Amino acid sequence: MYATTLFVVLGLCATALVNAIPVSHPFSHNAFSKRAGNGKAVFAHFMMGNAFPYTQQDFEDDVKLASASGIDAFALNIGTDDWQPGHVKMAYDAAAASGTGFKMFISFDMTVLPCGSPADAAALRNYVTTYADHPAQFKYDGRVFASTFSGEKCSFGSGSPQNGWKSQFYSQLNGNVFFVPALFADPGSFPSWSGAMDGVFNWNAGWPVDLTSSKVSSILGGVGLHLGPLVKAALNTASQTLAKFVGSTDSDQSCINGLKGLSASGAKAYMTSVSPWFFTHYGADSFNKNFIYYADSHLYNTRWESVIQNRDEFDLVEVLTWNDYGESHYIAPVKGAQPNSQAWVDGNAHDGWLDMTNYYATAFKTGKYPEIAQDALYAWARPTSTNANAPDPVGKPTNADTMTDAMWVAVFSTAPGTVTLSSGNGNSQDFIVQPGVTKLQLPLTPGSTMHATLTRNGQTVVDLSPKGFTFSDNPQIFNYNAFVAFAKAN
Repeated sequence: MYATTLFVVLGLCATALVNAIPVSHPFSHNAFSKRAGNGKAVFAHFMMGNAFPYTQQDFEDDVKLASASGIDAFALNIGTDDWQPGHVKMAYDAAAASGTGFKMFISFDMTVLPCGSPADAAALRNYVTTYADHPAQFKYDGRVFASTFSGEKCSFGSGSPQNGWKSQFYSQLNGNVFFVPALFADPGSFPSWSGAMDGVFNWNAGWPVDLTSSKVSSILGGVGLHLGPLVKAALNTASQTLAKFVGSTDSDQSCINGLKGLSASGAKAYMTSVSPWFFTHYGADSFNKNFIYYADSHLYNTRWESVIQNRDEFDLVEVLTWNDYGESHYIAPVKGAQPNSQAWVDGNAHDGWLDMTNYYATAFKTGKYPEIAQDALYAWARPTSTNANAPDPVGKPTNADTMTDAMWVAVFSTAPGTVTLSSGNGNSQDFIVQPGVTKLQLPLTPGSTMHATLTRNGQTVVDLSPKGFTFSDNPQIFNYNAFVAFAKAN
């Protein structure tokens, strides 16, 4: 979604760990299947609205970093700023010049782009035709790939959204576009979009958007727990209980079933999403959105595992996002222009999530998890307690009480070892880990810090002791963004 508007919508195509359990990675028997000869691919959503200061070198640096992280293309979210077409060209040219084979495609942000007349559709078609022959254009089924954020209400003056997209956009491109929009619509309506699209992008699948405070309270109440800070045993139970919602593919199946009735002249594609976090904190005097989606239970790892396990039915994956700072789900280093989100973004790097992306992206694309060649520890936590009080005029975000006060850790281990998690205040715990990925957690209390070590044969292999993090119940603002840190063996 476009950085200037920061618009969020819930759609009908959207829905939704275990402590110290090494991940086993089952695949179906048809793990290497492809549809219509098209391979799997992983994208990252790139907010062009946050790239105003970028030069072509900035784009090329991002391209090289994304490519090294297992990402194949950027979905360039574009809006109405008059400088954006020039930046789109820089992005495409940077990808071509990078020597990585990295690609680009346009994701039209229909929450801000006009769509009431045929001329509005012509402006969208111009992007498709302009980059159709560019060496960095991502293509699927031999056609120019394009997507959207929203657009289910756009008619382009043609009576209905289905007819508008069909007559004013899709058909006028004469079979040269492969169109996979993010429609916030009932999947049962997808057959009526025949002739207007080739698939659908399930934007909201990346988060368990239905885990509201009332629902989480009800779920935890069923296992004798309550919302708020939890002790070790209760934290583990809560994480395991809610993980099934974090890893759910119910909304994916709903979209896939809806696409079965869609008629297409060539291939069809289903694109799903993964995301590590969601927190936004704008007051009524700004964009007026102040809420979170549940992101505990190792959201990023758990969602990836579900996607990979069901990869036969998922053609494409889009990571949300590369650089959407306003909603706190960026995985790239912070750069460019923030949409007045500095209060909760500055000091909260998410590079650790990017660093682990290649592992999961490779598994999705190849059907096999890569061997872990280097020991690593990844840890993240919110800096603010769910019970915090703050002199913050924006107020506490909606659904803040669904989150538990904890440090979440992913261990990437080459061999058996012992992980020690500690948060100061005399709170520490040892875990025996096996080769592979192990997901752990430790409760936090006010004043807690973050520290994790991996030892093997009496030697410390990895020591993660990040600076700049202290857990607080008395902050200046309600900051529910994540502080992410990681360290690797030498």
